[in-house]
Amino acid sequence: MPRTVLHAPSAMLIDGWADDVLITIDSGGMIESVDTGTPAPPGSVRLAGSAIPGMANLHSHAFQRAMAGLGEKAGAGAADSFWSWRETMYLFLARLGPDEVGAIAAQLYLEMLKAGYTAVGEFHYLHHQQDGTPYDDPAEIAWRLVDAARHTGIALTLLPVLYTFGGFGEAPAEPGQRRFVHDSDAYLRLLQALGRVRDCGVRLGIAPHSLRAVGLTGLTEALACVDDGTPIHIHIAEQRREVEECLDWSGLRPVDWLLEHVPVDRRWCLVHATHVTAGEVARMAACGAVVGLCPTTEANLGDGMFPLGSYLKRRGAFGIGSDSHVSTSPVEELRWLEYVQRLRRRRRCMVSTRDIPHTGEALWRSGLAGGARALGQEAAGLQPGAPADVVVLDADHPSLVARRHGRLLDSFILSGNGNPVRDVFVRGRHVINRGHHAMEDRIARDYAAVMRSMVR
Repeated sequence: MPRTVLHAPSAMLIDGWADDVLITIDSGGMIESVDTGTPAPPGSVRLAGSAIPGMANLHSHAFQRAMAGLGEKAGAGAADSFWSWRETMYLFLARLGPDEVGAIAAQLYLEMLKAGYTAVGEFHYLHHQQDGTPYDDPAEIAWRLVDAARHTGIALTLLPVLYTFGGFGEAPAEPGQRRFVHDSDAYLRLLQALGRVRDCGVRLGIAPHSLRAVGLTGLTEALACVDDGTPIHIHIAEQRREVEECLDWSGLRPVDWLLEHVPVDRRWCLVHATHVTAGEVARMAACGAVVGLCPTTEANLGDGMFPLGSYLKRRGAFGIGSDSHVSTSPVEELRWLEYVQRLRRRRRCMVSTRDIPHTGEALWRSGLAGGARALGQEAAGLQPGAPADVVVLDADHPSLVARRHGRLLDSFILSGNGNPVRDVFVRGRHVINRGHHAMEDRIARDYAAVMRSMVR
C-alpha cells in the first residue's frame, strides 16, 4: 500500500478533539504522524466528515449471526433462558459446514465494518464436523474465518477455544457439544496449525471456553503454550446457574476461583462477568484484565446486568462485543450499556467523567481502549504507532448536522437509529466508501443462499 495522507475537518485524538487534522499513514497501514491546524495539502484524501478511531469488537461467535432472531419462540414448560436458547443453538449447528460458516462470517464482518467496528475478536469454538469427527485440517473452519476477514478487510484476532468438558467436575460433553471438544493434545495441534495466521496479518490468542468446560489441568496446559503478549479470553460468571454450580464444585465463585488459581493480568479478557460480588469487582479491576461486555446479547439471553458503576470507580477497563449478533452495531452496545446503568441507578450520564463530560465520547474512548487491549493491539486511537483504523461520520447526516466534537459523539451514540458512518479505513485501506463495500453484493448473495438452504 502506498503512503497515504488523510485530511479530516475535525478528529477525535488521544488528548482531545482538533480541527484540520492530517493523518499520515505508512506503507504498512500504521499511523506515522498526526498534525493539527493544517490545511489539506495537494494529493491528500479529504474526508467528508469528522474522523474517530474505529471500534474494537472483542467478542464474536460468527456463526450465530445466522441464527439471530430464530430463538425467540417461547417453549413449553420451564421458563426460557440462556440454557433453553443453547439447545436451539445445538440444533442449528447440525446444518453448518465450512462453506456456510465462511459465508456467514463474511456477511457479519461486512455489517460490523459498515457500523464502525474495525477489528473483531473471534471466539471460535466450532471446530469439528457435525458428528464430532475432526476435519483433516484441524483448522478447516478457522481458515474460513480468516478468509472472511481478509475479503472484507476487518482486522481479526482469532481466539481458538479449548472446550474439554460438558460441565463442572469434568462432566462428559453432551451430544450437542461434540463439534467443540478437544483434549489438550488436540488443542495444541490446532494452535500449531494456526501458527501461520500471523502471516495473514491475523493476531492469534487463546480462549479457554469457561470454567465449566475447562478444568484446572487443561487451563494450565493452555496457558503454558503462549507467550506474555498473547490475548487470553474466557467466559466467566455469565449465568446465575453457572455461579451456583461453581460454588457446589469448588466452594468459590467463578471469578474468585480463576483469580485464586491462575495469574490473571492485562492479557486477559473476562467475558460477561455478569454475576460478581463487590469483592470480585475490586479484584478484577486491580488485576488489570479487561471485562468484555456484550449488552445486547446479555439482554437478549436474560443474563443480567454487570455492575459497571462500581467497576469504573475502581478504574476497571472494559470493552464491548456483539457475541451472538442480535445487533452488529457498536452504537447499540454502548447505548444499552449506558441506559441499563441509568435504569439501575436512576441517574443520567453514568460513564462520563470530569475529564470527559460528554457521555458518548466517554463511552467510545473507554470501549476502544479496553477492546483494543483485549485484542492484543499495542496502541489504539488516532496516534502515531497505532493502526490507521479510521471511521468517518457523515457531517450531513440528520442526527449529526451542526454537531461538533463531544456533541457529535453524543448524538452519534445516544440519538436516532440511522447510521451516519460514511467511510471506514482499516490499516489505511478504504474498506467502506460512502457507506458501501466493494464486495457487498456478492457477500449478500452468498449469505442469502446459505440462509435459504438452511431454513428449508
